[in-house]
Amino acid sequence: MTQISPRKIRQLGLFVFLSVTGFLVIYKFSSNEFTNYDEGTDLDAEQHEAAHAKALDDISSRLKDLEIEFANLEARVPKKYPQIKSLNYLERKRILITGGAGFVGSHLVDRLMFQGHEVIVVDNFFTGRKRNVEHWIGHKNFELIHHDIVNPLFIEVDQIYHLASPASPPHYMLNPVKTIKTNTIGTINILGLARRVHAKVLIASTSEVYGDPDIHPQPETYWGHVNPIGPRACYDEGKRVSETLSYAYAKEHNIEVRVARIFNTYGPRMHMNDGRVVSNFILQALQNDVITIYGSGKQTRSFQYVTDLVDGLVALMASNYSLPINLGNPVEHTINEFATIIKDLVGGSGKIIHLAEVEDDPQRRRPDISRAKKYLNWEPQVSLAVGLQRTVDYFRKELKKFNYSSNNKFIPERPA
Repeated sequence: MTQISPRKIRQLGLFVFLSVTGFLVIYKFSSNEFTNYDEGTDLDAEQHEAAHAKALDDISSRLKDLEIEFANLEARVPKKYPQIKSLNYLERKRILITGGAGFVGSHLVDRLMFQGHEVIVVDNFFTGRKRNVEHWIGHKNFELIHHDIVNPLFIEVDQIYHLASPASPPHYMLNPVKTIKTNTIGTINILGLARRVHAKVLIASTSEVYGDPDIHPQPETYWGHVNPIGPRACYDEGKRVSETLSYAYAKEHNIEVRVARIFNTYGPRMHMNDGRVVSNFILQALQNDVITIYGSGKQTRSFQYVTDLVDGLVALMASNYSLPINLGNPVEHTINEFATIIKDLVGGSGKIIHLAEVEDDPQRRRPDISRAKKYLNWEPQVSLAVGLQRTVDYFRKELKKFNYSSNNKFIPERPA
């Protein structure tokens, strides 16, 4: 499509304004003529009203035509994008991100785009949202494909970040069979693609593979303590099978595989109602609702900010280390402590109450990140206070724009 300069658009906008003004002036004069008719005029009251109505209809019709024409012209104005690094063809990679319109995936998209790579996002938009990546739509280095990875995908890429899967309990429990399919059939399709095009693939696994652990903190050598038929099994066991498939393909087909076991992550672009601790507590505090804790609140979690996770994923993909690696924050808090931190940060009058414990809810969760420190030189950098403040600010804006208007997008800043 031919592009029009912003100056030309301004000129056309002025033309539209003058056209509308002209119509209004004509209408004013014609209105005066109609209202000043004397007894000798052939027009009676009905004809006078009909002429008024016709004039209004003509002006309204023309205005609509001009609005459509102006909107079409605006669409041809070159879109402004965040500034990215320029790479030559030897350095620039073509990178596929499955689930790239989701919470973590969209932040990974930002990072790789800023680095100057070509990024292809594949998402079925079950939990992902187009608005998370719309600031890149139309960019020459970016492509968005609406596709479900339980169906084969044929595309040429150099690297694959396989993030596609619902990750919060309400989402993955909603359709457990589909969750299993995404993490098994979907993973087979992605590994098959990697085999065909000789692409390096990173599998986004989860701390849920450890289940309700009886070893603390959890090292990668721990095999886990998982209920294979519980309500969370569709996700826990799905990810365990995904890891098994990855290493089977690596051994049989010599594919370069990286596996990241991701612990609790939070930050902007989280789903408002994904049922996780961070989003639940922040929303409840912002709305002055009671803050609900399931169980005694003595169970622990470790929370990492999303940009720290993205740093870890990119470092893992660039590394030569092929065994699973924990990516999480080793600073541990009880749920009771965390609820108090959120309440103090947000303020409000909501009380903290306790409800019945959720089935198979892990009692302790904290990563041993010794491998990440040793092989990736990685550890979290964003403090809980800073990360939570950014997240609260984002959620506060979301609540003000509760219908998720396009005016409230989290636009990334280019890294310094």
